[in-house]
Amino acid sequence: MNSSKHRTWTLGTEDAESLVAEARKALFVMVGILAILWIIQLVNFANHYSLDAYGVIPHDVHSLPYVLTAPFLHVSWTHIESNSGPLFIFGFLAAYRGVGRFCWLTGLVILTSGLAEWVFGTPGTIGVGASGVVFGYLGYVLVKGIFDRHGIDIMIGAVMALCFAYQFTVLLPKAGIGWQDHIGGLVGGLAGGWIFRDRTAARKTKARAAATTKAVSPGKAVSPGSAGTGTTSTVSAAGSAGTATQARDTSIYSGPRADLHKQLNDMGL
Repeated sequence: MNSSKHRTWTLGTEDAESLVAEARKALFVMVGILAILWIIQLVNFANHYSLDAYGVIPHDVHSLPYVLTAPFLHVSWTHIESNSGPLFIFGFLAAYRGVGRFCWLTGLVILTSGLAEWVFGTPGTIGVGASGVVFGYLGYVLVKGIFDRHGIDIMIGAVMALCFAYQFTVLLPKAGIGWQDHIGGLVGGLAGGWIFRDRTAARKTKARAAATTKAVSPGKAVSPGSAGTGTTSTVSAAGSAGTATQARDTSIYSGPRADLHKQLNDMGL
C-alpha cells in the first residue's frame, strides 16, 4: 500500500534512448542561444553599445518591459565571455531532460531576475547581462534531482555546486555587480525545480506500484469466477466420494485382521 502512495527514488536512466534524444536537442538549443547572444553583442559593439539602453532601470516604469531584453545584452566582450561558459553548462544540464520544461524555466528566471533588479536595484543604473539567467539555471540544476527523485541529477547538482562555488560570491552586495539580479534568478531557478518537476515520472511510478500491488494481492490473484468455483466444487466432490468409499470399505472388515482381509480382497483372493 505504501508503494502506491509514495514516489520511489531512481537513477533517472530508465529510458536511455529518449534521454539521449533530449540531450541532443538541448545541445542544439544551447548552441543556438549562445549564437544569438554573440550576434547581438556584435551588433551592439558596432553601434557603440547603444542597445544597452534596453536594459533594466530600477524603479523606472518605462523600462519594465526591458526585463525581457536585458539578459541578451552585455556591456563588453569580457562580460559576455564570463557569462557564456556557465550559461552553456548550466543551461544544458537544465535542458537535457526536457527542452519544453527548459523553455518555461527560462521565461521564469528571466522574469524573476529582471524584476528583482527593477525592484531592489540602485536607481539610475542600467542592468544588463545573462548572469541572472545563469544563476536561475544553476538553482534549477541544484534541486531538480531532489524534486524528480533522480539520483544522477542529485550528484550532478552536487558536483556543479562544488565546481562553481566561486559563483556564489557574487550573490553578496558589491559595487558594480547586479547582485539583486543574481539572487532573483537563483530564487526563480529553485522555484522552477518544484514548479516544473517531472510529474510524468511520478504517474508512471504510481502506475507500476499499483500494478505490482494488484498482482501480489491474494484477493486479486485468484478471481472468484464461475470457472474457479466449478473447479473447487469438483475437487471437493471428488474428495467427498473418496472419503465415503473409504468409510464403506472399512465398515466391511472388522476385527484384528481387518487390514489383511481387505488386502486379500483387493487382490481378488
